[in-house]
Amino acid sequence: MSVDRGKYGSKIHLITERTGLPLSVAISGANLHDSQALIPLVQGIPPIRSRRGPRRRKPAKLHADKGYDYSHLRRWLRRRGIQHRIARRGVESSQRLGRYRWTVERTMAWLAGCRRLHRRYERKAEHFLAFASIACTLICYRRLAK
Repeated sequence: MSVDRGKYGSKIHLITERTGLPLSVAISGANLHDSQALIPLVQGIPPIRSRRGPRRRKPAKLHADKGYDYSHLRRWLRRRGIQHRIARRGVESSQRLGRYRWTVERTMAWLAGCRRLHRRYERKAEHFLAFASIACTLICYRRLAK
């Protein structure tokens, strides 16, 4: 969620799979840059059971916008064996990633539909993160129930 820099508030960081199901969720202060949340989010992805073979412990490919265009993040992803597609600042337009970004924006809209997450009422960050995790669980349940 977009928040002015230097202001009070919190942001929800989210990694989704291709169809928009949330895999990892985190919260941070509004004055924290988005790029600082990428490593904990990727590390927080749980092992996913596949039909054949061992469980996947990391995503095969990661799409991100210009806010994550830093060489140390690119090196970290490469060391982990994750193929990245990050738009470069000043070189590429944000429009090319739009065909992948809409799934994340749709999931954020689903989260914004939860009244508890629309505005933060909780004082403790752990409580807000718990409500965000419950909302992600409900999103996954609704998709599986279809």
